[in-house]
Amino acid sequence: MTVSVVSASVATLPRKVVASGTVSAWEEVPVGAETGGLTATAIYVDEGTYVRQGQPLVQMNDVLLQAQLRQQQAAVQTAEANAARDDAALARAQELKERGFLSQASLDTALANQRASAAQLAAARASLSETRTRLAQATIRAPVAGQIISRSVTKGQIIQPGTELFRMVRDGRLELDAQVPETDLPALRAGQGATITSSQAEPTTGTIRIVTPEVDAQTRLGVARISLASGSGLKPGMFARAEIDAGTREATVVPTQAILYRDNKAGVFVVGEGNKVSFVNVRVLQRSNDQTSVEGIQAGARVVVEGAGFLNNDDTVKIAPAAAAQPARPAAPATK
Repeated sequence: MTVSVVSASVATLPRKVVASGTVSAWEEVPVGAETGGLTATAIYVDEGTYVRQGQPLVQMNDVLLQAQLRQQQAAVQTAEANAARDDAALARAQELKERGFLSQASLDTALANQRASAAQLAAARASLSETRTRLAQATIRAPVAGQIISRSVTKGQIIQPGTELFRMVRDGRLELDAQVPETDLPALRAGQGATITSSQAEPTTGTIRIVTPEVDAQTRLGVARISLASGSGLKPGMFARAEIDAGTREATVVPTQAILYRDNKAGVFVVGEGNKVSFVNVRVLQRSNDQTSVEGIQAGARVVVEGAGFLNNDDTVKIAPAAAAQPARPAAPATK
């Protein structure tokens, strides 16, 4: 059989690493109540709302706390008056003691009264501060800026301390947890760009934030966390695919038409001595319509192109003269 032959060549190709995974939040922040036993009287936000840091989310019934605050303020005023009175009494006692009109025991009593008044004032102010803090906590605010992705509180609910009321995506930032084969992990590093596609959203871009140092022992997959551009349209939990720009590499290329599949394995027919052909299994690295980069053969190997599909091992072929010396063209940018 007459066949055309092309010599495998070496070309510098852009390296593309393809991975897929699940979209997740860059950082999920649970929001709960620090004080409890109060009824939710107003809910200001719902799922999907973007909030700024410190923005009110829930208002709890604070009538009792307001009354306690007024009581504590009155207690502080009383303690301040007592402290002022005892300060003045101590000053008079010290003056009389210096003039010899007052005993040491009376001065000690005045000093003790002054210290007791100061302690009572400090305690009253501490109680007032505690009440103010509890009153401020009756308004639940966003701890960070971001998007509300879940809400589990309703108006009229009695809120207990520590109960999760909302869950937020910090700063609204999402990332793709792309699962990468261990053989491709050495080519990836933080800062590399990627194109993200999903059947549920328009294509978008991203940047590798971190490549995790661990590989799953069962699947032999590592994880590259890719930060997604804002406004991507993707949502947590979606499935997406990433094509990562991993630089360039030199690879052996052959015409795509020369690639055949036997027993579900890729390979090419290589012409050897006496123009006998043998089927050599190869590993496909990147493919385009014209050229495919492969591993498993050396540059310069004569690869059958036209007529390869009709050959068997050890067949003797006749090489078409016009194609015998034609080298493979440098490959155009290709995808895996």
